Amino acid sequence: MEAKQRDRQREQLWRETMAAWQARGLSVRQYCRRHGLAEPSFYYWRRELQQRDARTAGSSPPAFVPVTVVSAATVEVRCPSGHVVTLPTADAATLRTLFAALAPDAPC
Repeated sequence: MEAKQRDRQREQLWRETMAAWQARGLSVRQYCRRHGLAEPSFYYWRRELQQRDARTAGSSPPAFVPVTVVSAATVEVRCPSGHVVTLPTADAATLRTLFAALAPDAPC
């Protein structure tokens, strides 16, 4: 039997959905009703993404890439967990604090 090939776009859509749900602090039922989502699909993807993350957690830590900070630039950090951190502006001290908080001891 062939292994089911992952649809990366669908996975990314559900990762963004999970991050938005967590950020809003709504119950699953409330969030699904407001966004026209089927609760069983929501629960399936929440479990599936947790399992995928657990399988890949031991493989290698996420790599950070060098960035150049431009004044008044918006900074967005996308975490492997699906969380998104957006800062309207960012100086070097703010970025150091952010990345320290996102260290392996405190995954995002």
